[in-house]
Formats: sequence, structure tokens, C-alpha cells
Amino acid sequence: MALLRSIRSVVVGVRNYGVSAVQKAPPKILITGGLGQLGVECAKYLRAKYGRENVILSDIIKPSTEIFNDGPYIFADILDFKGLQKIVVDHRVDWLIHFSALLSAIGEQNVPLAVRVNIEGMHNVIELAKQYSLRIFVPSTIGAFGPDSPRNPTPNITVQRPRTIYGVSKVHAELLGEYYHHKFGLDFRCLRFPGVISSDPPGGGTTDYAIAIFHEVLRKGHYQCYLKPDTRLPMMHVRDALRALSEFLEAPSEILTRRVYNVTAMSFTPEELSDRMVKHLPEFKITYRPDSRQEIADSWPQVFDDSEAQRDWSWKPRVDLDTLVELMIREVKEKILANGYHCVH
Repeated sequence: MALLRSIRSVVVGVRNYGVSAVQKAPPKILITGGLGQLGVECAKYLRAKYGRENVILSDIIKPSTEIFNDGPYIFADILDFKGLQKIVVDHRVDWLIHFSALLSAIGEQNVPLAVRVNIEGMHNVIELAKQYSLRIFVPSTIGAFGPDSPRNPTPNITVQRPRTIYGVSKVHAELLGEYYHHKFGLDFRCLRFPGVISSDPPGGGTTDYAIAIFHEVLRKGHYQCYLKPDTRLPMMHVRDALRALSEFLEAPSEILTRRVYNVTAMSFTPEELSDRMVKHLPEFKITYRPDSRQEIADSWPQVFDDSEAQRDWSWKPRVDLDTLVELMIREVKEKILANGYHCVH
């Protein structure tokens, strides 16, 4: 009898160990639209945390040799549902990070394509996540608000009537994700990002002047801004954006009071940004010639209220405006020189 009890305790111990081991195993993560603004940096960040082989980067674009060698990379078309199913099954995916989207300014130039990529693509990935019980992260944006929204500050829950197809598609994604969570128990998570600033070349967003200005000034010594000097918009450095994404994905589901949160780090105008840059680059010149992107910017939040993210999962930015300027000057200069171009500063 004592022997039987001993055997039983060993079996239970093995079972418990097995459960613990499964729980502690790192997630297998698939990133769609991986060659856009955030994807490559996100993959590097998460590979450092969860292991190189556990983060799969995907897109429909041929990657550079550096990106291909950096970790798993596969072809994935978000409009091909069966192809996505095969990837999830073959690679035993647990988390899906869905970056595929046409940004604001680009989307306005090709609305039918934006509808296909941003809306049909979202339908595919959310149904996929439901079918295979994936944790799914979809970024949203300050562009999900419109001219009827309060702009300073813009709270988490308020009127959303965007006037770009990009913004419309993101509101659609937010509501669809919340619906799937409440209807089917899907672990949907979404952060509304402000303008995300990194050393990569601008990708067609309205806030991308804050990236383009560093590239143009360091290469040519001057920059012509497509927004007015006093256009205030929320921003954050890519380091903070990736840390917010990672911390949010790891947060226990039971502490989240919402499925969609605002996050931000700072708000500034082109004039305020250039004033900080002059301290490091006294020779540079900036001129202003507003174009159609000004109308988009005028309908967006000026100051983002992310107090709910701070309260629920302890979000806190680390990179302020002065640090952002120092980081960008150093990182963009390194990138320009690495690509064989000359810096005037």
C-alpha cells in the first residue's frame, strides 16, 4: 500500500512538472507584415526575450540577406487564409502579431488596396486566431480618432469618427477584436500607438515628418516640412513602443479592464522638435510647406491620455524628447554611413 502511494505521488509529481514545463515554455510568435516600420525591430526585441527560433518574421516581400539570416523568415500573404492556416499548424504558433497595413498617407492614395489589406486581412487573421485559440495583437493608432474627438487630451473611450481609410480600418479592427473577445473569448489585444519614431526611413505615415527630418538634415542640411510649425502630435520612440507591446502581451488577461489601450510618451510640434535639434546641429535649416497631410494631422489627437494603461498594466515611457533627439541623430547617422551615403553634419 505504501509502495502504491509512493508510485502515485511520483506520477502526480511528473504530471505537475509536465504542466509547469508547458506553462513556462516560450510562446511561438508569428509576425505578419514584418518588413514594415515595426516588424524587424519587433522581431529582434522578442527574439532576445524568447529565443531566436521562437519568433517568425513574415511578409510578401523578399527580405535582405541580413534580415533572412537574423532568424526564421517565411512568405505569408494575409489575404490567403489557407496559407495562413498552414503556417500556424506547421509552426505551432501561439501568438500572432499582425502588423500588415497600409499607413495613412499611402492608404489615401489607394483606397481599394487599403480596404483589402487593412480590412479583409484583419478578417482573416482574427478568424485564424479564433480557430486556433491564438493570442492576437493588432496595433491601432491616433488615426483612429477624427475631428469630432477631443484632441487635448484624447481619452481611451470617446467619439471616433476618422476621415482616412487607415483610421476607419483601425476602428473596425478595434471593434471586431473586442466583439470576438466578448463573443468567443478570443485573447485579443490592441494598443493605439502615436507616431512611432525610429531610425528606419519613413514609411508613409502622417507623423513620419519626425523621422524624415533627421534623414534629410543629416544628409542635406535642410528639411522642408509638410506640416505647419505648430502642429502638435503625440509621439514615442520605437524602444518604448516595443517595450509597451511586449509588456502588454505578457500582462495576465485578468488584470486588463479593456482590450484596447492608448499608449504614448510625449507630444511635440515640428518647431519644438527642430529647436531641440539645433542644439546638436546648429547649421541646419527647416522650412514649411503644408500639404494634404496637414488636414489629416488636424483631425488627430494632440495629447494622448494613456492613464488607463498606466493604471492597469503599469505602462510608463522612458524616452523623453531630449533623449529621442540624441538617439535619432546617432542612429540615423550610423544608418546613413552604413548605406554608403555622406553626412553633412
